[in-house]
Amino acid sequence: MSEVGCRRAAAFLVLAAALAATPARAEEGNVLSNLFKFGGTTVPPSQPESLDPPYCPPVEVADGAAASRTMAGANVRTQFSLGRLARECTRLPDGSITVKVGVEVNVLLGPAGAPGRFDVPVTFQIRHDGKVIASRVERAGVVVGSGEAQGFATIVADALTVPPALTADYDIAVGVGAVGKGAAGKGAAGKSAAGKSAAKPRRRKPAVAEAPPGGGDDAAQ
Repeated sequence: MSEVGCRRAAAFLVLAAALAATPARAEEGNVLSNLFKFGGTTVPPSQPESLDPPYCPPVEVADGAAASRTMAGANVRTQFSLGRLARECTRLPDGSITVKVGVEVNVLLGPAGAPGRFDVPVTFQIRHDGKVIASRVERAGVVVGSGEAQGFATIVADALTVPPALTADYDIAVGVGAVGKGAAGKGAAGKSAAGKSAAKPRRRKPAVAEAPPGGGDDAAQ
């Protein structure tokens, strides 16, 4: 064997001995290990941790705010009322919850009513222990066409925020027109003045509230 061949053989033996003494390790960023672990030659970006499903209570109609009427003397001109309700709740990374609420609004003509376009205000609220923590008024434009007795429209309020500390116990309320602020919240210890735990008020069947005389913005006279 030539001198060059002897040197190559010696180098090969040294390299083989070094490889045998050092076991192979799969390191982060190694092309081969990445192929097996991630299905590609590079490490994919880390995925955000999944958030817990949010508490999302059903939408309630505020007491006395299910409907309102406009009168013409002793006769009903129009009645505004709420129909189907829907909500969607999303938990945010900071622990808060954002709520989206959808409401179907109905305008019904009474004996003194006339077709036209009606502007119906709807109040959306987030409450905790009867205290309002978020409130917004949105307006729905409802058209009752000629020869029709009623009309419908859908209105959506989004980005109603529930603070992180209240996400386990809150209520969603809606109502036609202005809605009251609700009952006062409980004390710091969650008890009434008598020392007993304060209970949530019992839900009553919503009553129809009369509104001042008037009609739609473009209602026919």
